[in-house]
Amino acid sequence: MVRKAGVLLPISALPGEYGTGDFGRSATFFADFIADLGFKVWQILPICTLGPGNSPYSGGSAFAGNALLIDIVKLPERLLSDAEKDSAKLNSPYKVDYFGVRNNKLKLLKLAYTRLSEEDFAQINEFAKKHSWLDDYALYMALRDETGVDWQEWEKPLRTREKEALAEAKARLKKEIGYYEFEQYLFYTQWAELKKAVNERGIEIFGDMPIYVSYNSPDVWAHPENFLLDKDGKPEKVAGVPPDYFSPDGQLWGNPIYDYKYMERHGFKWLTERILHNLELYDMLRIDHFRGFYEYWAVPTSAASAKEGSWEKGPQMKLWKELKKIRPDAKIVAEDLGIIDDGVREYLKQTGFPGMRVLQFAFDGTKDNPHLPYNYDKNVVAYTATHDNDTSLGWLYSLPPAARDDVLDYIGVGAFEWGAGGKHCKSTKAMIKAIAASSADTAVFPIQDLTGYGSDTRFNTPGVPEGNWEYRITLSTLEDIDADFIRRTLFRFGRS
Repeated sequence: MVRKAGVLLPISALPGEYGTGDFGRSATFFADFIADLGFKVWQILPICTLGPGNSPYSGGSAFAGNALLIDIVKLPERLLSDAEKDSAKLNSPYKVDYFGVRNNKLKLLKLAYTRLSEEDFAQINEFAKKHSWLDDYALYMALRDETGVDWQEWEKPLRTREKEALAEAKARLKKEIGYYEFEQYLFYTQWAELKKAVNERGIEIFGDMPIYVSYNSPDVWAHPENFLLDKDGKPEKVAGVPPDYFSPDGQLWGNPIYDYKYMERHGFKWLTERILHNLELYDMLRIDHFRGFYEYWAVPTSAASAKEGSWEKGPQMKLWKELKKIRPDAKIVAEDLGIIDDGVREYLKQTGFPGMRVLQFAFDGTKDNPHLPYNYDKNVVAYTATHDNDTSLGWLYSLPPAARDDVLDYIGVGAFEWGAGGKHCKSTKAMIKAIAASSADTAVFPIQDLTGYGSDTRFNTPGVPEGNWEYRITLSTLEDIDADFIRRTLFRFGRS
């Protein structure tokens, strides 16, 4: 693999006037900016529909895209006037205004839908024919809007998908269903245009896929056979993780667990289709909580915390053998953080997929810690930090003095010169250099580490349900990157 480097920045964190980053011109501007610095990879977070707490990792569909990322500026004048587009602007340059965006942008998308031409509908119908998941998704969303409740509370004929009830609902909600088809048509059309433009700039898009789906999703409603549910359609056990670095009580995610025995009997059809769908969206694909395919943490539905769960065997290599029959060249990165034992390590070696290394995890006092750069294999993606970590500068401030001195000694920064942030932050520059110099084929840096920012710009704090996924950059943020240092560093260590 060619040595390369990338930047971690969610689409939602891009600059813009509409309350959130989107697929508009700021995205191509950012691609131009990082390409000029010598980067070859842009890592983003999942672009699926959002779940509780606006999390992209607990989204409401395995296939549908987040409509908040649609660029309304690109819509033609016949669908939305300039004045109407201007009415959706929000004064929220530093944080995503989820409430405002949902209110403003979705209202205008629904208005644009009422102005579609016959030619527009023909294009949407062609799109729908190519995406079999869209039929269930659009109907599900229309029914949820109509009833105001999740699918478990619908009348039994709809809840259990009786044919007559579904046919009647499709006829009754034809316009409402059509809107969600329009929404996804816009999302996927604009995403394809953006990906093409980014690729033309020599940048690969490194995407992300959560391992599980939400219980309140069209996937569970339309395909309950793929999940461990009881006779009433309720989860027998739910997903989570045991206590780890991020959470001393573990994390109780609450997602339904896959029925891997059923999936295996059917060639893992639904799961491989989901992975293949994501491989079409991105050039590289990170799969979150990858160890769950080896062993997964199953928690009784009645449990008060994730501590009460237990490890159960996943599909292991059977899944990847099926996938590689179709896509032997799949560029998948395994998120192998958290509790990793010898069995998981051997499993990852069998898959051949690169794992992840994070410098912030390297300083436990042991010399064989896999996150220390001198222990890296080539076949890994190395980070200063991830979206779940504090920023590197914020992390240094959070450490006890003795632990911080150990890190500073490793990266070669003096005890009295590490704490200044911004363009001249010596500590984050040293951490960037340590990762860039490593043998890892791919090195990735969150935007906040390139700018030397502190904890107030953190993306996510695991286990904290609110206030995450809000950080945004502005154009002035990019001025806080020492461009000459980045260019020299990437060039010196063979990554540009």
